[in-house]
Order: sequence, then C-alpha cells, then structure tokens
Amino acid sequence: MKKKKNKIPAIAKAAKRMKKSEMTQHVISFFRNDPNSSVNYKQIAAKIGLTAMPQKQQLVNILSDLVLEGYLQEPSRGKYKMNERGGLVEGKLERKSGGKIFLIPEDGGEEIFIVEKNMNKAIVGDIVRVQLFARRKDRLQEGEVLEVLKRMQNTFVGKLRVSQDYAFLTVDNKYLSNDIFIPKDKLKRGKTGDKAIAKIVEWKEWDRNPVGEVIDILGSSGNNNTEMNAILAEFGLPYTYPEAVEEAAGKIPDKIPGEEIARRLDFRTVTTFTIDPKDAKDFDDALSLRKLENGHWEVGVHIADVTHYVKESDIIDNEAEKRATSIYLVDRTIPMLPERLSNGLCSLRPNEEKLCYSVIFEMDKDANILHYNIVHTVIKSDRRFTYEEAQEIIETGNGDFSEEILALNSLAKKLRQRRFDNGAIAFERTEVRFEIDEKGKPLSVYFKEAKDSNKLIEEFMLLANKTVATHIGKPKDKRSKAKTFVYRVHDVPDPEKLTNLSQFIGRFGYKLKTTGSNTEVSSSINRLLDQVQGKKEQNLIETIAIRSMAKAIYTTINVGHYGLAFDFYSHFTSPIRRYPDMMVHRLLDRYAEGGRSADQGKYEELCKHSSDMEQVAASAERASIKYKQVEFMSDKIGRIYDGVISGIQEWGIYVELIENKCEGMIPMRDLDDDYYTFDEKNYRLVGRRFHKTYQLGEEVVVRIAKTNLEKKQLDFELIEKK
Repeated sequence: MKKKKNKIPAIAKAAKRMKKSEMTQHVISFFRNDPNSSVNYKQIAAKIGLTAMPQKQQLVNILSDLVLEGYLQEPSRGKYKMNERGGLVEGKLERKSGGKIFLIPEDGGEEIFIVEKNMNKAIVGDIVRVQLFARRKDRLQEGEVLEVLKRMQNTFVGKLRVSQDYAFLTVDNKYLSNDIFIPKDKLKRGKTGDKAIAKIVEWKEWDRNPVGEVIDILGSSGNNNTEMNAILAEFGLPYTYPEAVEEAAGKIPDKIPGEEIARRLDFRTVTTFTIDPKDAKDFDDALSLRKLENGHWEVGVHIADVTHYVKESDIIDNEAEKRATSIYLVDRTIPMLPERLSNGLCSLRPNEEKLCYSVIFEMDKDANILHYNIVHTVIKSDRRFTYEEAQEIIETGNGDFSEEILALNSLAKKLRQRRFDNGAIAFERTEVRFEIDEKGKPLSVYFKEAKDSNKLIEEFMLLANKTVATHIGKPKDKRSKAKTFVYRVHDVPDPEKLTNLSQFIGRFGYKLKTTGSNTEVSSSINRLLDQVQGKKEQNLIETIAIRSMAKAIYTTINVGHYGLAFDFYSHFTSPIRRYPDMMVHRLLDRYAEGGRSADQGKYEELCKHSSDMEQVAASAERASIKYKQVEFMSDKIGRIYDGVISGIQEWGIYVELIENKCEGMIPMRDLDDDYYTFDEKNYRLVGRRFHKTYQLGEEVVVRIAKTNLEKKQLDFELIEKK
C-alpha cells in the first residue's frame, strides 16, 4: 500500500517561487488583517506557508526592513506588531484620472491612496472615515475605509444586461467598480442594451454587488437623445423639467399691466437691439443708444427682469435655485428656467414690449463714465442681430442701425483698452463647435473665435457687472459698511505656480515678473502672451499660464477679479441662465428700497452651491463635446493627423489634433522603445535609457487607433515626434 503524500498548502507551493516583493506583500496583508496581533517570525512563516530555511531568513530580513521603515514596531525582542500610528481621517473619495482612488481629507491634508479591496462598500464621492496604515518608505500614504459617513450618490447610469431571471446594470467604473444587480421585477421593462438609471437599495456586507432598482429607462445605447440624457444623469443633472414648474410658468400672464409700465423708465422709443449667437433663443441682454443734447452718449444695458416674474421661494424659484445654471451640451440647452420664461416672457425678442433691469450710462466720446443709473425699465427691441450680422456691419459700415453699432463698437474698444491698461489678462481660447444633422450626428467641426461684435457685447456686459458690484460693494464714506452682496471673484495666482511658470519659460528665453503689484504682474503675463503669438511654444506656454491661474467663483467676500483687473465685479447680466444674477437683482431691489443688509450666511451658502453647479455643468458640457469628438472620429480609424501634446500624465500622452481639435491619448504601454517616467514639474515624459522626451506643447504625428463611445475615449498610435 502506497503512503499518502502530505498535501502542501497552495500558498506554500507558491512560496517556493516567491520573490521578495511578493513575500513583503503577504507580510503586509497578514498584519493588515490582524493589526493588533504581536507575533514572531515563526508564526508569520507558518501563516503564509514558508518552510525552507532560506525563505525564513528572507522573512526575517523583510521584517527588519519594515521595522526600519516604521511600518512595524518591535514591542519586545523577536515580536512584531503593526505600527498603528496613523489614526483616523475623514474626507471625500475621489477617483483621479489614472484610475486610482484617493481620500481627500476635509482638513486639507495629504491625499490618502485607497485600493479597491479596502473600499469596503464605499463609492467614489462618498464622505468616509479611513484608518491610515503605517506609512512605508517612498510609498503613498495608504488607508482603508472603516465607515461611510455620508453616501453622496445612490443613483447610477449604465447599460442593462438582462437574463431570464435577473439583470445587471454595468456602470462606468470611474463611479462604481461593481455592477448593480437588478431583480427581474425592478427592471421597468428595460432590455439588454438599454441605457438606464438605477438606484441602489441595498448592499449587504457579504454581497459583492449592490442590489438596485431601475428608476428610468433612457433609451437604446447609441441613440443621440439617450446618450445626451445619460451624460446629464451621470453628473446628477436634470434632463426633464418638472410638470408642476412648467404649469406654474404657464399661469403667468402675458400682458404687462399699465401700472407696471408707469412705474418704470420708458425706453420703448429709444433705438434698442440684441446681438446673440445665431442659434440663441434666450435673449437676456439688449443695448440701447442715443445722442444726448450735450453731445454725450447715453448707453443702456438692458437685462431681462426675471425676478419680476419669479418670486423668491416660489416653485419656479426653488427649481432655478437647485439647478443654478442653464447647461449647454453640444446639441441642446437645458434651461435653468421653464421655456415659457427663458424663451418667451423674459426673452428680449424684437418688436415686443419687455420688462428689464437696466444700467444707463452717460459717456463721453472717450468712453469715460460721467453718470450712471440702475433702474427698472420697459423696452421694445428694434432688431435682433446675430454676431455674424453685427460683425459684417462693423467691417463694412453698412446695414441696419450701422451708426449705432459703429458708435458702440468705438466705445467698447476704448473700454477694452482701458481695462488692459489697468492690468486685465488677455486669455482668449478657441471654442470647438459641431455642425450636426437632425439625428445629432456630427458632420463637421468648426472653431468659434471672438470677433469685434462679440467683444462689443462683452465690454458693455462687463461694465454693467462692474458697476452694480461697485454700487453696492464700495462704501460711500469711511463710516459706512458694505452690505451683503454676491460677487464674482477671481483670486490672485498662487505664487508658487507663478514661480514655476517663470522658471519653466526661462528655458525658452522668456521672462515673467512674479512679484510686485497686481497690475505689474498681470502686465508681465500679457507681454508673455503677446511674445509667444505664432511661436512653436505658444500652445505650451498659454496652457501652463492658464493652469497657474485661480478659478473664478461666487462669494459674498469680495477679493476683486484679478483676470479682469476689477476691484468689484458681480454677475448681473444673465438672469435667464444664472441663478447668482437673480440673487443680485433681488439684493439691488432690497437695498434700493432701504432694506437692511441680507443674511451673509444664507447668501454664502447659495454662492457655494452656484459655484459647485457651475463646475458640474461645465463637466457635463465637456463630456458631451468629448462624446461628439469620438463619434466624429469613429469612421476615421487608420487615418494620420498632425497634433500637439495637450497633456501628460503617468499613464499616457494626450494629443489634440490640429485640424479639428479632437483630443485623444497615446497609452503609456504603447511607448515601448524605453521606460518613461513622468516629470510633473517640467510637464514631460523622460526615457530612462535613451533620455528621449515628450513635452507638453510639442508637435507629433499620430494615427487614429481606436474609438470607444461608451467610455468617450479616443486612442492614438504615435507615428513620430516632429
């Protein structure tokens, strides 16, 4: 009879071939699973299946290294215990572009890396409490989720896979790593391939997948409406308008009562017109112009009087506050207000009497402001111009109201020059637009550039915004205190970022002043932007200069607007599409009537919400552009294009095609001629062996390798570096 051989545990078999790095990971896992144990090397060896003496000797060396690194402690000779010096940290989970998940501590401390297996049913975006692991030398600080303090999202967009008895919703893994299990009776008649929104209703500790129910079917994957609504839903943005709010808007009378007109300054007989994009329907600003007897110009900036119709805390206002902004996807606008208001009652359409909140300026021929008045008006626009029509009049001198448009253009240019003389920064970025067919398919790409007609409108809107902010924000005398107001602020650049920019551009022979007054620094930035025009490094330096700037936000605490070189600035001119403008209108009314200063805490909270929603809307807009870019390129696989390196990360090189500004990525794994490291400070990849570099802003030639509409992903293959 043959003797039975003792079975060797699987881990012991693996241990015979175990490298030092693998053994280290097993040791770390052992202590993480039992952080309170105090054990000797023999106990650890037995636990992870080490039997041979060379393996045990290697284990002793590893334990000594981990003690030196501070990961383990040795409470008594030969005994090892995890060094739990890290403690607990609370914060928000975010997935970075490379796919890794980090805890962003609420106290602003160092970010903490969380591997998927240590998420413990937490979802990206959640507010959580994390146990820090003892830090290993030259490694990221790591931790494990102990508790979900606040679930920030429980609805997800994905594609359905339906079987006979159940279904799964596959979600983009940047939001949720696990598919959602959907019982058959919670499908809402969804079919395989449908895009749907599902809500997580249960996620038990022992279940790998959360259990959910479908709350809406968006439609078939690939359908344009489905995909645009899916983008909105992914960002938690509305894709339909509540019927009750539409009904409330429908009950607002069309006719303006005579007594309301009598209360207002009447501009119905003054030459007035709008200038907007050709596809615009919500005209929220108009300009009027007339020559005064003293030879000066009277310029009226007339803004739709939305808050006359939308009363604070009514059903329409509550919905507008929640949305905070209109959203502009590639092929549609999702309005903040019901269309009856945004495109009808409040829209300053030609030949219709409209109620406005206006700033009326008296200006001399050099665009000096001699007097202004902030007042409620009634207007009647004489003409609706597109930017293209107004531009033609500016260039040819011929057309309807050419005298008025040319006069306004002359004044606008003087206002603009004065702004730049005072230190405004001239960042002008080209916008990508698509010509699309009736089914939403992109046919071609074109670029939207600001011309004189755009700048004309911009300057008078800036002037009105600056004026109302100064009117409330600047105390009348030393004894007065400014009342609570909503400002649009843009802080000074981070000094460290400016210093890095200065050092970086030095290699190209450029100089940048990083200290001194705001005007001196901003003038230096403008000189730099002028100097790089048409140069090979223009794109690179413009990109890095923009990244060194702060983000503009809404707040009740005024710090001025650095980019515009204004001490006081607000948003007053677009109440149809921005909630902060509605707040500004209401505060102007309150203070005009002698009201006390508003509750700063309440308005600061509304400002933060508006700033947050602005960022979310911008992300959705970018996602829709990205989707259309990938769709546009999907029939061009194999074609070769010139491009510019627009971004560099440790996982790959982003390239923007020169011909159409579509952006894709060359994955790092495809750069197989060397091992490249990411030099973050100098915006480049550097090859270790051959020292070849790939630099932000360099020109390259690429081939379209792959398109993935589901992930909005465009992959390029590198042909050559120019």
